[in-house]
Amino acid sequence: MDVKAAQRLQLSAVVQPERFGRRPPFSTCRLGVSREPQSLRVFVSPMMMRRRTTALEVSSSYDNISASILESGSVHAPLDEELILKNRSQETQPYLNGRCIYLVGMMGSGKTTVGKIMSQVLGYSFCDSDALVEEEVGGNSVADIFEQHGETFFRNKETEVLHKLSLLHRLVISTGGGAVMRPINWKYMHKGVSVWLDVPVEALAQRIAAVGTNSRPLLNYEAGDPYTRAFMRLSAIFEERGEAYANANARVSLKKIAIKLSKRDVSELSPTDIAIEALEQIDNFLKGEGGGYAEC
Repeated sequence: MDVKAAQRLQLSAVVQPERFGRRPPFSTCRLGVSREPQSLRVFVSPMMMRRRTTALEVSSSYDNISASILESGSVHAPLDEELILKNRSQETQPYLNGRCIYLVGMMGSGKTTVGKIMSQVLGYSFCDSDALVEEEVGGNSVADIFEQHGETFFRNKETEVLHKLSLLHRLVISTGGGAVMRPINWKYMHKGVSVWLDVPVEALAQRIAAVGTNSRPLLNYEAGDPYTRAFMRLSAIFEERGEAYANANARVSLKKIAIKLSKRDVSELSPTDIAIEALEQIDNFLKGEGGGYAEC
């Protein structure tokens, strides 16, 4: 007998002003799941109804951001960047109309850090689909899930999480790097707006080599020094997934942003630079309302 999940999502916020500079804190989400036959219920608090979004269990923390420029760098931005970001978000919000934003891209591409910045400025909540899968499997890490249950089990759980998230609104969602490989996942993600963070493989390898591959189960089987190991495996993964990433509604190419901002290398880009460009490409896509593929 088919059983559908009933979701209860409540709102609470942990405010840590010293961590956020001039920005309001972002909210992260967690799906609380209970099971009842033949039903799917989403409980909504009065406060969140006013914001036209489902209530969420929220926690706020920068403690788990890893050590690269995009994954552990400060999310503070200069005043001019803050102003540009705010103006850009105000231009984009009317077109978004509460739709979720799904960030796709290779592991280490900065989806989490950029997503948190975008969620702050848009007044959205932030979700990490990998973290939600971990929660549904008893708190085990992605690496442990791969080791104990296999990749297919993880991908099935990932699809379940994306299905649940597709029923909600006003979320910025960081997806797993391999989520793009299942057509059913695109069905769910295209209920919102999908954005591909396109980072050169060389830059990805440098970031991941700097912080280690222990949390990256697909990178732990290559020989050689950390950079070479990461580069070789990431190159192979990108060959497999490149066309799938191109299904996104908008593409944010870090190479093109670096050229536009007269940066010598993508490593000089700040997470805010990338968030600004992502909002611009979302805006371009939405103004065309499905008229194609927005690209930086």
